[in-house]
Amino acid sequence: MTAILRLESRKRVRGSVILVAVFAVLSTMYFSIFPEYEEDAEALLEAFPEYMFDFFGLEALDTIEGFIAAEIYSFFWVLLVGIYFAYISAGMIVKDIDRRRMDLTLSNPVSRESVILQKVASLWVPLVVLNVGVPVIVYVGSVLIDSTINPEALAMVHLLSVPYLLVCAGIGILCSVIIDRVRTAQAAAFGLVIILWLVDSASALDPDYEWIGAFTPSRYYDETAILVREEYAFADAGILLVAFVAFLAFSVVLFVRRDIH
Repeated sequence: MTAILRLESRKRVRGSVILVAVFAVLSTMYFSIFPEYEEDAEALLEAFPEYMFDFFGLEALDTIEGFIAAEIYSFFWVLLVGIYFAYISAGMIVKDIDRRRMDLTLSNPVSRESVILQKVASLWVPLVVLNVGVPVIVYVGSVLIDSTINPEALAMVHLLSVPYLLVCAGIGILCSVIIDRVRTAQAAAFGLVIILWLVDSASALDPDYEWIGAFTPSRYYDETAILVREEYAFADAGILLVAFVAFLAFSVVLFVRRDIH
């Protein structure tokens, strides 16, 4: 039975298209200023304190790869898209319970395990739409300003972001099965992604506390290393996938045991 998957997938189309449109606008703005920025990059970079580069993981800002990694991927992709996946996942279960739709769903010949797995599987829509639409926009933009980005590195920055985004979704789905109110669950998922990102960034500033970042998902996805140095951390992506499976499995167990009022 895949009715839930089909229904949930249709719900994800509009938000995904809107996000791609937002990235198109942002990309247009950043690509339009890069040629002028490139000319004065050295002077501009000297105005920023050193800790800012470490905090945000910035590198080679005078190149198109470093510039785009900093302006689009380090913040908008890692943080805002991560929040988006956590937020929509946080409403998947608790919203249906709160609106009395879950009882109707479970009155059909479908298990609780199938319900949660089909809902999570519907995330294929934003994963595909965003990871196809955004790199096309970025690549075309770089070509138009005659500063072409390496298409392989661009493809890898999106491919390796999938496990990271799935972990953010895992955080959201866990909140959805343990918290009783929709807004509270979504706020918790929203806040957790931000806190984990801040912990990772802040811990990187001090070698004595850098180990703390090992417990944050963003530590295992380095968009700058991928775009600027073409370093593809497949092992880190594997760690993120294991973390996502753990989040999902734990969420399934809790949902199966949960009383629905």
